Amino acid sequence: MPRRTPRTALDRLRTSRPFTRFLKTASICVLVGGLLSPLTQTASAATAAASNDYCGGQCSDILPPGENGNATLAQILLNQAFGTQPSHAEDQLGPYASLATGYKGLTDATINNFFNDSSFGVPSDQVASTENPGGRSDVTIVRDKKTGVPHITGTTRYGTEYGAGFAAAEDRLWLMDVFRHVGRGQLTSFAGGAAANQGLEQEFYRNAPYTEADLQAQIDNAVAKNGTRGQQALADANAYLDGINAYIDASDSGRYFPGEYVLTGHKDAITNAGTINHFKITDLVALASVIGSLFGSGGGGEVDNAISLIAAQAKYGVEEGTKVWESFRERNDPEAVLTVHDGQSFPYGGKPDTAKGEALPDAGSVTQEPLVYDRTGSATTAAAKSTSAGAAKTTLSSAHRGMSNALVVSGKYTASGHPIAVFGPQTGYFAPQLLMLQEIQGPGISARGASFAGLSMYVELGRGQDYSWSATTSGQDIIDTYAVELCQDDYHYLYHGTCTAMDEVEQKNSWSPTTADSTPAGSYTMRVWRTKYGPVEYRATVGGKKVAYTTLRSSYLHEADSIIGFQMLNDPGFVKGPQDFQSAAQHINYTFNWFYADSQHTAYYNSGDNPVRAAGVDAEFPVWAQAAYEWQNWDPATNTADYTPASAHPNSVDQDYYISWNNKQAKDYTTASWGDGSVHRGNLLEDRVKKLVAAGGVTRTKLVQAMADAALADLRAEDVLPKLLKVINSSPVTDSTAADAVNKLQAWVTAGAKRTETSAGSKTYANADAIRILDAWWPLLVKAEFEPGLGSDLYTDLTSNLSVDEAPSAGHGPTGSHAGSSFQYGWWSYVDKDIRAVLGENVQGGLAEKYCGGGDLGSCRDILISTLKQAAGTSASTVYPGDSLCSAGDQWCADSIVQRTLGGIKHGNISWQNRPTFQQVVEYTSHR
Repeated sequence: MPRRTPRTALDRLRTSRPFTRFLKTASICVLVGGLLSPLTQTASAATAAASNDYCGGQCSDILPPGENGNATLAQILLNQAFGTQPSHAEDQLGPYASLATGYKGLTDATINNFFNDSSFGVPSDQVASTENPGGRSDVTIVRDKKTGVPHITGTTRYGTEYGAGFAAAEDRLWLMDVFRHVGRGQLTSFAGGAAANQGLEQEFYRNAPYTEADLQAQIDNAVAKNGTRGQQALADANAYLDGINAYIDASDSGRYFPGEYVLTGHKDAITNAGTINHFKITDLVALASVIGSLFGSGGGGEVDNAISLIAAQAKYGVEEGTKVWESFRERNDPEAVLTVHDGQSFPYGGKPDTAKGEALPDAGSVTQEPLVYDRTGSATTAAAKSTSAGAAKTTLSSAHRGMSNALVVSGKYTASGHPIAVFGPQTGYFAPQLLMLQEIQGPGISARGASFAGLSMYVELGRGQDYSWSATTSGQDIIDTYAVELCQDDYHYLYHGTCTAMDEVEQKNSWSPTTADSTPAGSYTMRVWRTKYGPVEYRATVGGKKVAYTTLRSSYLHEADSIIGFQMLNDPGFVKGPQDFQSAAQHINYTFNWFYADSQHTAYYNSGDNPVRAAGVDAEFPVWAQAAYEWQNWDPATNTADYTPASAHPNSVDQDYYISWNNKQAKDYTTASWGDGSVHRGNLLEDRVKKLVAAGGVTRTKLVQAMADAALADLRAEDVLPKLLKVINSSPVTDSTAADAVNKLQAWVTAGAKRTETSAGSKTYANADAIRILDAWWPLLVKAEFEPGLGSDLYTDLTSNLSVDEAPSAGHGPTGSHAGSSFQYGWWSYVDKDIRAVLGENVQGGLAEKYCGGGDLGSCRDILISTLKQAAGTSASTVYPGDSLCSAGDQWCADSIVQRTLGGIKHGNISWQNRPTFQQVVEYTSHR
C-alpha cells in the first residue's frame, strides 16, 4: 500500500473532507482569483555580468528542498491530492539527493549538476522575472530560471532592505508567521492545538519567556550600545518590515497569500474576510530567540550532570566516583579531534583545582518546574504527547542541537594555490526550509547566501564579493545553573540576603478546530517564574534547604545583539581580509564556529559571550546564587557581565586546514557537550582532509568528495567496529551464527563501512545485512559492556547525559527519525577506549575502570559474541519497526530523510546522507 509522510495538522487536510469538496473548493478558488501566485513581468534587458564578483565562476551553493516556501490554497490542495509541486518548491532537492550516488564520478565541470552557481547576478538568458516591489524605483528583484532565488538590487539602503523584506515574504511568509508565534509561546493559538505545536511552543517559552516590553528593550539596547551601526541596523530592520508588510497587503488584496491562512481560519477563501497581521520590530526579536535557542546557545545540563555525579559517588565513593564521572565526561580528552590543531591552547570551562559554591541536590529531590497549567479540552488529552521528546521531534526541535560541518584547506595545499572551502550549516530538513537563499546588492551591502526566514535583512551564511563564510554550532558553555534559596514560600528567594519575590510570566493559549487541524477545542496556560538569575527550571533540596534551580544564559535578553556582526559580514567596506572577518564574528554573541576563505587566506573564529566566572566555580554543576559565585561584574538588570576577550576564544588564520563537525575547538577549551573523545563525528572529516592535504593538489572536486564520502560513513563501523572484531577474532570463532555475522561485518568494513545504495534509486543498501546487524548490536553491546560494572542506576543516569546511539534510523536517538544528522551523540569513544584498554593498547585519557568483561579479554569476547548472536537473530522488522512513512523492515526507508512539514506542502523522502542542509563550495580566483 502507498506510504506517506508523517501526519501533521495540515496533513489531515486530505482526509478531513471528502474529495468532492476538494474539487469544489479548488474550482471556487480558481474562479474568484484562485489564490494563485502572481505572475511577474519577464525581464527584457540583459543582466550585466557582476563586476564585483571575484570568485571566477567557482562559487556554488545548494539549499533543499527549494526556494519557494509559499503556496496558495489551490496549490496546497493540489499537492495534498496529487503530489503536484508549486514552481521552485523542491527543485533543489533532486540535485542535493543525487550527490550521494554521484560524488565518486564528480569533476570540477560537473559540480553544478549537484549545486547552484552562486555567482553574483543573473545571466540575461537565465532571467525568469523582474519586479519593483511596492512600485518602488530604488529596488529591483530579479529571479533566475533554475532556482527562483531572489537577486535584490537597490540604489538606496532603504530600498535594498525593503526589497529584502518583500522577497522574504514572497518566499516564506507563512513560516515567518509561525516562528514569530513560536517565539512568543503563541503557536497553538495561531496554528492549532496539535500535540507537536504544544510541545514546540512549550520548549521555547521555558527558555525565553519574554514579555513585549522585554522584546522591545532588546531592540533599544542593541541600538544604543552600537552607535552608528546600531542606528543603521534599526533603520534596516524597519525598511525590511515595510517590505514584508507591503507584500502582506499586496497578497491580501490580490488574494495570493499562503493558503495556510485559510486552512487555519485566519482568512476566508470565499469572502476574503480575516486578517494577516503586519509584522513589527519585536517580531524579529521573537524570531531571533527561537533561532538562537536552537543553534547558538551552548551549555546547560548542570542539574543532569549533578544527578549522574551523585550516582557515581554512591556507587564508588566520593573520590573514586568523581574519577569515574570525570572519565566519562571527557572534558579535555587528549585524543579528541580539534579544529585548531596547531598546538594553541585556549583554556575555558576546565575543572578547577578546588570547586567553590557547588550546590548539588540531595539525592532524589529534583523535580522539574511545571510549565503548563489549567488544561481544558484537547489540551488535557494531548498532555502526554506534547511534553514528550517524540512529539517535538516531529516538527523542529531536538534534545541536542549540534549540527553543520566545514572543510577548509589552505592554498598552500591546493592545485590552484587558492584556498578551497566546502562548508555549511545543518539546520534540519523542513518544508519549507528554515533558511532561504538570496542575493542582496545595495549601498554598504554585497552578499549572496542563506538567511533564516524573517531575519534576512542580511545574508547570515554565504559569500561577499571576494570571500565566503559559514558556521557550525560550537556548544561552549554560556549557560549556568544557580541554586536560589527559597524564603517565605516557594515563590520568594534570597537575593543578596533579601527575600525577593519571583516574577510571574504567563501565556494563555486556546484553540478551536480548523480545516488544517481537527484537534478539538482546548486551552492551557504556560507559566514561568523568573528570578534575577534567570527562569526557574527545577526545584530540589540542597543539604535539606529548599531551592529553585534557575538557568542564566549570557544571550538571555540579548537576542538582537548579533545583528551588528551580520551587518559587518555583509559590508564589503568592512570585510577586506581574515582579521576583519574575525572582528565581525566577535560581534555575534551566540555560540558558533565561524570559517572564512578568500583567494589568499583562510581563518577561523569561535563566537559567543563567554562569561568570566568567579574563581573556583565549576561550570559543570549548579552553584549557589550568591554574590561570591556570580559572573564577574554581572548586572542582573541588563544581564551583562565581563566576557572572555576575543584573544581567549579559539581563533586562527591560515592553518593548513580546518575541519569542524561540532567537535572540540581547541586544546583546553571545554564545550558543554558530552562525547568529545577519541571517536567523534569530526574524525570522519579529519581523516579524509588530513590525507588530502598530505598528498597536496587539493581541488574543489576532491574536497567535495571527502565531504560526501564522510556523509555516507557509519562512524561506528569505520572507527570502532574493527577493534570489536579484533577482540572477537582473538580466538577462532566456532559458533556458526557468530562467524557468519563476523564475516558480513568484516566484508562491510573492507568495502568502506558506508550506508550506500546498490545503485542510484535502488532503495536497497549494499551490505544490508551487515548494517542491520550493527544497528541491532550496538545498543545491546553497550549495555552488556558497561551496565554490569557501572550498575543500572549510574548506567541509566550516564545515558541521560549522552545517548548510546544515533544511527540514521534510530528514532530513539536525540535527533529523531528521518532527520539526516547522525552519529554526533553516542558512546563511540567510551567503547573505543574500553576495548583498546582490554586489548592492552595505549589509551590516552582512558576511562577510570575497564568495563568489558571486567577487563578480562576472554570475558569481554564472550560478551561481544553473545550480544552479536542476539543481534544477528534480530529481524529487520524489529530493528526497523516502521512508521507512518515506512513499512516495518524497510531499511532504506527507515534511514531516509524527510522534509518535515511546517506548512501545507509535502515533499518525498530522499536517501540518507549526513551533510549540511545549506552548503557552499568556494574557491576564489582573485581579491580586491
